[in-house]
Amino acid sequence: MAAILISEVNRVIPVGRLIDLAWDADPPARARGVVHNHVHRLRQLLAGQAEIATRGGGYVLIADPWAVDVNRFRELVSGAREAEPWTAVAQLRQALGLWRGEALADVPGDRVRRTLGVGLTQARVAALQELGGKLLLLGRYGEMVTELTAHLAEHPLHEELTALLMRALQASGRQAEALGHYHRTRRHLKNQLGIDPGPALSETYLAVLDGKPAAVPHFAHRPLAAGPRPAVPYAAVPYAADRPPPSAGQLPPAVPLSAPRLPPAAPPPIAQLPPAIADFCGRAREIVALDETLDRVPGPGCVVLAGGGGAGKTTLAVHWAHRVRAEFPDGQLFADLRGFERPPMRPGTVLGRFLQALGVPDATIPDSETERSALYRSLLAGRRMLVVLDNAGTAEQVRPLLPATPGTLAVVTSRRRLSGLMIRDGAALVTVGPLSADDALELLGSALGRQRIAAEGAAARELVERCDRLPLALRIAAARLMAHVGWSLADWTEKLADERHRLCELSAADPDLSVEAGLSLSHRALSSGAARLFRLLGLVPGPDVEVHAAAALAGQDLPRTRRHLAELCEAHLLEEQAEGHFARTGLVRIYAGKLVASEEPPADRDLALRRLSDHAAGVRTGPG
Repeated sequence: MAAILISEVNRVIPVGRLIDLAWDADPPARARGVVHNHVHRLRQLLAGQAEIATRGGGYVLIADPWAVDVNRFRELVSGAREAEPWTAVAQLRQALGLWRGEALADVPGDRVRRTLGVGLTQARVAALQELGGKLLLLGRYGEMVTELTAHLAEHPLHEELTALLMRALQASGRQAEALGHYHRTRRHLKNQLGIDPGPALSETYLAVLDGKPAAVPHFAHRPLAAGPRPAVPYAAVPYAADRPPPSAGQLPPAVPLSAPRLPPAAPPPIAQLPPAIADFCGRAREIVALDETLDRVPGPGCVVLAGGGGAGKTTLAVHWAHRVRAEFPDGQLFADLRGFERPPMRPGTVLGRFLQALGVPDATIPDSETERSALYRSLLAGRRMLVVLDNAGTAEQVRPLLPATPGTLAVVTSRRRLSGLMIRDGAALVTVGPLSADDALELLGSALGRQRIAAEGAAARELVERCDRLPLALRIAAARLMAHVGWSLADWTEKLADERHRLCELSAADPDLSVEAGLSLSHRALSSGAARLFRLLGLVPGPDVEVHAAAALAGQDLPRTRRHLAELCEAHLLEEQAEGHFARTGLVRIYAGKLVASEEPPADRDLALRRLSDHAAGVRTGPG
């Protein structure tokens, strides 16, 4: 009863209206008497602070409107409509700061919350829209992202707020995150309401996807109502004509829209993710593809990030995992499977560590891998968790670690495509190749400074191409340049022009941090036949390889050659551009040339080149 009177301070509320709102079901026969008794007790509680008067078959709470947060909220929002943007931002933040959770959250009775609370919530959303629009106009994108992200984390179905957030992220150069918010909202709308995004959000998505400049969506300037008003018209009663309004000392304290509620004590969720890299950039296409895999949750899901060594698969996986942590409130598990090292991590060992993280005492962890996997999947049942399995070598190494029940997603990174996971386990595949030229320059600029990149634009563009636009190679090059402050980009580009020394230059003091070390791991994991073909391809100049030429070079029949070429494609050492035609990057070609010179006997190299020459001249030669 008090909440109803306070929400409409200085307005007459008919007794019938109070009865309708106070009881969710049919009111009792003596409902009017119950209302009268409640009002009588409220008058006693408010004696000397405010007055509840009887007016024309109803009651009115007479008090200073600014003593009630809901009225202060309405007035501040109303004033912000006519104010200059800077002033409007301050007023809107003051208004929104009055909120403490959901409207009328602590008031018993669904009908009261549904009738009065929904209108207040709509007014809050409208104020957030107005605030977002003003911040967008002022170019204060970071503040805007913070304001809207916090609200959307609790209310993910607000399409117009999502559209504003997407614009702010786009204006901040975070296009991939903007598109990710769209896909999450689309999924929530589909799963919870069975509908697709409306025109405002869809138009914003297309604009961001096309890279159109950020603009203030039309709804951000919509006139704001001062606040929701009851459906039944009331007689406005500012104050009784025969008495002055209560003085400030007589006013009751401001009534918050709802009181803060403390969350129940609970153990913190598992959080095993490594830190995300600070200067992550690019990968918009891959992030959109990853976001789309969330549509498969709550069903158990798996996505493989596959790419060559140094392509930034782990960086991408960790960046995206941090970005979507809120989607997996029960936590994140992480393991480096060391799939291309000797020895690789055994699935049973990883399961033991995961079971420990899930709270299983060491003494009760089963000995066998099969039993560990069964217990692990039982513990994941009913949870929403993200499992990141980095650097996987084979599908068999991954399969015991995959969840089997709805709610959990596994993200696997590998130098191989792990086709078995796609065929048997329904995994999705996201290929992680070289960066685009623009993203490669952005990565270089984030390390060396954008002004330096702009000043030596031609050298910078040449440098990223000689690094094959691989994130690892670019970071090594940037680190070398930062260590030699006297070098220009042109100096460094000239050093990389010599292919005999390029791989050596793209290495760091840490032996694992080099392009050659990464390629060596991929080569070592090949079958003997595919490894030999890879080395012999080092005798072929240029980036392109044709299947018949490869067969002649290796002295093999076409079926075996095709199998070996497919294995090289699976390992991301080649890429099939068209039927029977394969391409490789410059660094892969240089590495193959180094290997064939050091590991293939001179006689075998000469024989392979003769077979290739005969093939080019149109002479058919047999195997050997």
